Amino acid sequence: MNTQTHITASPLVADKDWWRGAVIYQIYPRSYQDSTGDGIGDLKGITRRLPHIASLGVDAIWISPFFKSPMKDFGYDVSDYCDVDPMFGTLADFDALIARAHDLGLRVMIDQVLSHSSDQHPWFKESRASRDNAKADWYVWADPEPDGTPPNNWLSIFGGSAWQWDARREQYYLHNFLTSQPDLNFHCAEVQDALLQTVRFWLDRGVDGFRLDTINFYIHDKLLRSNPPLPPEERDDSIAPRVNPYNHQMHLYSKNQPENIAFLERFRALLDEYPAAAAVGEVGDAQRGLEIMGEYTAGDNRVHMCYSFEFLSGDTPTAARVVDVLTKVDEAAPDGWACWAFSNHDVVRHASRWALGHDAQKAFATLLMCLRGSTCLYQGEELGLEEAEVAFDDLQDPYGIEFWPEFKGRDGCRTPMVWEKSNSFGGFSEGKPWLPVAPEHLTQSVAEQEENPDALLHHYRRAVALRHAHRALSKGDLSDLTANGTVVSFTRHDEGEEIFCAFNLSDDAAQIDRPAGQWQQLGGELSADVPEQGKITLKPWQVALARRVQT
Repeated sequence: MNTQTHITASPLVADKDWWRGAVIYQIYPRSYQDSTGDGIGDLKGITRRLPHIASLGVDAIWISPFFKSPMKDFGYDVSDYCDVDPMFGTLADFDALIARAHDLGLRVMIDQVLSHSSDQHPWFKESRASRDNAKADWYVWADPEPDGTPPNNWLSIFGGSAWQWDARREQYYLHNFLTSQPDLNFHCAEVQDALLQTVRFWLDRGVDGFRLDTINFYIHDKLLRSNPPLPPEERDDSIAPRVNPYNHQMHLYSKNQPENIAFLERFRALLDEYPAAAAVGEVGDAQRGLEIMGEYTAGDNRVHMCYSFEFLSGDTPTAARVVDVLTKVDEAAPDGWACWAFSNHDVVRHASRWALGHDAQKAFATLLMCLRGSTCLYQGEELGLEEAEVAFDDLQDPYGIEFWPEFKGRDGCRTPMVWEKSNSFGGFSEGKPWLPVAPEHLTQSVAEQEENPDALLHHYRRAVALRHAHRALSKGDLSDLTANGTVVSFTRHDEGEEIFCAFNLSDDAAQIDRPAGQWQQLGGELSADVPEQGKITLKPWQVALARRVQT
């Protein structure tokens, strides 16, 4: 472990509340910008492209893992929590990235993978060496059943049993993901202490916050009780693909344990030692996701915000579905704070998942910026990139290789960012990229869209700017949530400002009643006309935004 520390002074205002309503831009470092020509993106590449991100008007970046790793799961299998993998650069490169980001007014969040490490981590190497060494209980070990089978029925998200036999200890170890990703034992206080020290390392280095991977997987049932079956009618493919037997269980004991709350409170207490650090947790659970989000974000001593998978699923957000999700969030997390995302590095890009045309993508971008909560944008989302088709021979994702062809994995959303169309690599690299650049993406490049006034890129900038221009949209409350046919509408309000928002989520025109009172159209070309009286007419996928006139 590299123990060097370096405190970076941030020119940003130390606002402890910056995260509330923030727009966070996710970067998948392997695929953002390559600076060396080896076909793999890196930290220097990210630094080079920070001006593009700043031009979007976002508040922060979230960088997926860049730590030392054997890359069996592309960085989500960490072998050193306190150093940069050489393929991405050095700690000095990271320092330079933070300094440049802060100069541009961008905060930096990094991906903390605390639930499991790589099997190449020194902690695991020591733990598996014997049953009585200093780290023997740092991972989840269990004796076999009398017949030699695993201790219970827990399943891995990546397929098969969540238990792997180890001949050294003649025991099984738990892995909720790949066999090369053993789960850390959070019931061991020393494990929690060691992980929190790695968090402090990056805080001392100047990071502004964290995205917490699989936040509800940290703690397992101490008694190792088997999970009950899940009735077929209750199975949901938002966390794992339909063909994965993981969907056949109700995961009562392998994750979501109540003891996790105490660890999250320790984590938050550490962050609160710093001027303005914040965290967003990923809740991976199909049955209790919103409930867990409410538990984890309640009060001011747990995680600042969480996101679940309601809008990362394959269910197209109709007006009725949006109302259903937002209502359930309000019920499950009345004291909490959501973080919304339509795309990320683990799911099919929403332009393809929901089969969205140009106007529909504009409508959903505006909707995202009007929701109560914080928001995440995934690299290329601002360009309207669709899911890339990756041939089996080009696949890198072990998840896709395991379940091909019924599930093609996550490579289709991880292909390189396209900056220009002057070469077949889209300006991403001078060498052959680690995943092929989708040919159809080249015409959607940043350079191409900069020259097109109607491009989605400019729309995202306008939508983000609108959110930041009105506190009611970024930090305010939401009320009057209604689904009227294909139109979802609500009101956002804060400190005397009231904004009416309506979205026609349909290929057909629609009309809605104008809210009572005096209203002024808001958002310029983002909005349809809002007449002084009568109904508001919305074209297909059109939005209406209006601010109440104060009398």
